[in-house]
Amino acid sequence: MEKHNHPNNKAVVNRLSRIIGHLEAVKRMVEEGRDCSEVIIQISAVRSALNNTGKVILKDHINHCVKDAVEKNDTEVLDNLNNAIDKFWE
Repeated sequence: MEKHNHPNNKAVVNRLSRIIGHLEAVKRMVEEGRDCSEVIIQISAVRSALNNTGKVILKDHINHCVKDAVEKNDTEVLDNLNNAIDKFWE
């Protein structure tokens, strides 16, 4: 598989690191028996952060890989992107 280097890779990695930290905090909250409403609020924040990160990755992919695939008429890349978009919005 081809390596993808996009302008926002570092920002995405940083976002993912923060999301992992938040998930670890949610796990600790559950282990400590914290109030369910607090846990749900934190999970909602994690879900939102994941969706936003996915959008950044998708935008980068469209701006770079899709342009290249269209220019090269690479239908496999375009099919893979369509599948990924479908999964993202499920």
